[in-house]
Amino acid sequence: MPVIDRPETQYALSGELSIAYQVFGHGERDLLYVPGMISHLELSWDDERLRSFLTELGQHFRVIMLDKRGQGMSDRIDGATTLEERIDDLRAVMEAAHSQRATVFGFSEGGPLCVLFAASYPKKVESLILFGSMAKYWGSDDYPHRVHINDIDETLSTITAAWGKGHFLQARAADADANNAALLPIFSKMERMASSPSGVGKFMRANALIDVRSILPDVPQKTLIIHRRYDKSVDKSNGRYLAEHLPHATYLELPTTSHLPQFEDSDAIAEAIVSFAKASHRVSADLDDRKLSTALFTDIVGSTAKLIEMGDEAWRNALNRHDAVVEPLIARYRGRLVKNTGDGILAVFDGPVRALNCALALVVALEEIGLPIRAGLHVGEVVDRGGDVTGIAVNIASRVMDKAGAGEVLLTRTLKDLTGGSDMRFESAGDYELKGLSEPYQLFRTLGLEVAAA
Repeated sequence: MPVIDRPETQYALSGELSIAYQVFGHGERDLLYVPGMISHLELSWDDERLRSFLTELGQHFRVIMLDKRGQGMSDRIDGATTLEERIDDLRAVMEAAHSQRATVFGFSEGGPLCVLFAASYPKKVESLILFGSMAKYWGSDDYPHRVHINDIDETLSTITAAWGKGHFLQARAADADANNAALLPIFSKMERMASSPSGVGKFMRANALIDVRSILPDVPQKTLIIHRRYDKSVDKSNGRYLAEHLPHATYLELPTTSHLPQFEDSDAIAEAIVSFAKASHRVSADLDDRKLSTALFTDIVGSTAKLIEMGDEAWRNALNRHDAVVEPLIARYRGRLVKNTGDGILAVFDGPVRALNCALALVVALEEIGLPIRAGLHVGEVVDRGGDVTGIAVNIASRVMDKAGAGEVLLTRTLKDLTGGSDMRFESAGDYELKGLSEPYQLFRTLGLEVAAA
């Protein structure tokens, strides 16, 4: 078996943040390893069990492993972070590691992040593997598989009070290791080096809006879900939920207890990962033309009346002023202007928060030049057809816009649920019947027009 030396820690620039990553292994295929809430690249190789697990993966893959922003050796952050910022980090690390395409392995809290990444960037993800993961980080009445969000304050108080003493990881180890006194110093150091008590509290609170249930049907890759039947941290019902709702899922349940992959049957886990990745292939040849995107529709309120009042030439000049405002704002928020619709636009974005911020910015900017607009947004699978886009997500965004009033930005619950970690605040606008759709949609509006930078 070839020796795998401790890899060098490198840094990829994601926006203004430095994201720590390592590359190691001998395989021809790339495996992107996205950790859970506790990670530290350097310390991973000091833990005998984790080093053995990583070495086994490195015998079969070129492994790319990172510390997520705010964790381990990556830059610390002020406040929360959104899912789309985190997938920006994955893109930055893959680019820095010269990886065009990878099997993506998401552990625990890293799983929802990988789900969004796979749906948003299908060209980059060969297949998806989720271990000990979940579709929603905190529980709710309609997702009883996690600690209920109503108990978040008490739960975080307990965790942060003991953070750095090793008890958090100890409680998630295998039964045989939970009382091993020799492991407690290792667990304690890993907790301290991964994050501070206040940092982990902020991180877990920011996860309160992580909910990828609505986009599970949009994940096009073959997916392997591995879950331990008696997982001490993430109940097996979470893994079963993922298996039931991901369209190309295979479910493997192991009769063991630890939440940490390097304990107990780690050899079986590594073998399952290797076998699945080698056997998996693209589900459809047209994946390059479809991906998860946020569609934004706008139109100018009262445009017909304005045309009659202003006359053709003045109205043309007004539309030119409109376009001069719209195009740079869409580019600023990394969107793509698909087309002008006569008195509005259709644009698509690779991130729901960027799309929502762009809509808010457009409302403000166009109001200042006397062209009040309304806007509607939805996130879902979008199909690229020679520069134009189609798909049910596009149709829904258009119908949502129809329900908005002057100066109002309306969005679906699907989009709202993907804004976790942002400072966005919402209120329900009610349930609406949308033309051509069989079921009512709950729509939301933003509270205030605090426009964030792209």
